[in-house]
Amino acid sequence: MSAPNASLNALAIYCGSATPADPIYMETARMTGRALAERGITVVYGGGRLGLMGAVADSALEAGGKVIGVIPDKLVNTEVAHRGLTELHEVPDMHARKALFTALSDGFVTLPGGVGTMDELWEAVSWAQLGYHAKPVGLLNAGGFYDRLLDFNRHMIDVGFIRPAHAGILIARDTLPELIDAMTAYEPHTPITAIPVNRL
Repeated sequence: MSAPNASLNALAIYCGSATPADPIYMETARMTGRALAERGITVVYGGGRLGLMGAVADSALEAGGKVIGVIPDKLVNTEVAHRGLTELHEVPDMHARKALFTALSDGFVTLPGGVGTMDELWEAVSWAQLGYHAKPVGLLNAGGFYDRLLDFNRHMIDVGFIRPAHAGILIARDTLPELIDAMTAYEPHTPITAIPVNRL
């Protein structure tokens, strides 16, 4: 693997706290945590020790990596907060959680997950469109999990709900090395607020 761009020192990892029956998802999480640690990239994630979230954290830690967890007070017991992290931040709510993810990270990588993961992914994309951040938003399409979501994203582009200037904000790849390379090469898009009115 090539060395990371200097700007990708820390990545927010969005993924599920569930443990699906198909082993590909947990294997993907473990591989992601280990690979990021080996690249010297800090993992910033939801702070839990269950499911894919825990697998990412444990694998990164086992590989000698730095892992920062961010978890809302209400979920400390529900998601069983991981107490063995490099840092664990307890925040008042989900809004504060996502804001701190953005502040601590140089980009976002979404692994398979459910509703909460989708909330985090689309907020990262939306904030990029609006100019609240200029960081790469990556989607790891492990085992084709996100094929239909990518089809729908293309549909939103084709219909016109996603502007041509923003069609490339969501960076999707099937493997982590390809995804990190694409994120490293990402050039920030022009936010909506900077697009002339006659082009909106």
